[in-house]
Amino acid sequence: MKYDIFFSISQTPVDGVLPDEATMFRNFFEQVEAADAQGYGTAWIAESHLSSQTQKGNERPVIPHWEGEVGLNVDFVQLATRIFQRTRRIEAGSAIMNILCNGGPVAAAERVAAFAALHGLDPEEQRRIHVGFAAGRFDFMNEAYGIRPRNELESAAWRTVKGQVFKEAATIFLRLLRGDVLSSDDIEESVLERRHFRSDEDWAKVQALAGGADQIRLPRRFTFENLKIVPQDWRRELVQPVIGSHDPEVQEWVNRFLPVHVFNLSITRPDVIEDTHQRLSAAFHPDGGPWNRSYMPRTTFVFLNAQPHLSPEAQRAAAHEEARAALGAYWKALQGTIDPARVEKAADNALIGNPEDVARQAAERFHPDDRLMLWFDFFNHDSARVIANQEAWMTEVAPLIAEATA
Repeated sequence: MKYDIFFSISQTPVDGVLPDEATMFRNFFEQVEAADAQGYGTAWIAESHLSSQTQKGNERPVIPHWEGEVGLNVDFVQLATRIFQRTRRIEAGSAIMNILCNGGPVAAAERVAAFAALHGLDPEEQRRIHVGFAAGRFDFMNEAYGIRPRNELESAAWRTVKGQVFKEAATIFLRLLRGDVLSSDDIEESVLERRHFRSDEDWAKVQALAGGADQIRLPRRFTFENLKIVPQDWRRELVQPVIGSHDPEVQEWVNRFLPVHVFNLSITRPDVIEDTHQRLSAAFHPDGGPWNRSYMPRTTFVFLNAQPHLSPEAQRAAAHEEARAALGAYWKALQGTIDPARVEKAADNALIGNPEDVARQAAERFHPDDRLMLWFDFFNHDSARVIANQEAWMTEVAPLIAEATA
């Protein structure tokens, strides 16, 4: 089993404490430097855009109950540069880069190429960036960049249309990273069909707006003449694309262009995870070699208590209380109320307890060849404690998992 680490850099109150931005970034660098020394493989950093606090005053706020900022990292490649300056072994991953906003897929591809060209100037440099890319979670971030419904039909089918916009953007992004010269005319137009919708009722509503057509063509979202990004001559082995979509069609589509890994969430059902591994074993781009389970890293909350002054039973109780408080605060921030059922479901997907508990849960829940993205800083601004938990995983939990899965 391989161990990565996930950082949210989420500036939201915890127990009445709201660190300022400088403290948030100092805590992050302290924790990622510790993770490097502790032996974690990749530091995955959440990316967000625009103030979630300010959007609460808008006519259609997306997360009206959230206090503070969902995340402070708005530019993964800038942050990756600083990470590599301050560490020796750990790699960096975006979790996840939104390729619809901030200039769209062309600008995103050029930023990645520019980073890799500079990062790869040292011929001894072998550390990669893992470019997790997706369509963005909150629409207010995309709307500021013009990514919104263009007519009544797109508004009625926006969830599905947004997926098709992402497929178009992903095609442009990957082909430009590959080094292609292309124009928007080289990108297939999107077509909506019944299979893209969850129910006959949803499809019928959209069909009615299209005069009953069985196929509905969408005009391209991104239009441009022939172009090629610069820099052109950079070490492509230093960039690993990772798609943040659970749409099987899109996962397989992007692997037509480059070897693309899959970003996975902790709440994904086990049957979906196994189906993804099976499908990608056949669809993975041949330049990437055989598909490997570690190519789908899995995020998981970790509520670990290994404080030496507590008994194992007290550690277990304290960890469960920490999990309930953090998960409850999260759902209250998203929805305005604490939903015990949602908290309980989230807890079922988390690793909670003392080192022995957590090791047992991980060994039972995950395949020995899985790669875990361990999330220690979830609603936790106590940097010293976060670092202690990171250390406890590697020194106490990881050996127990290795023993259990040998």
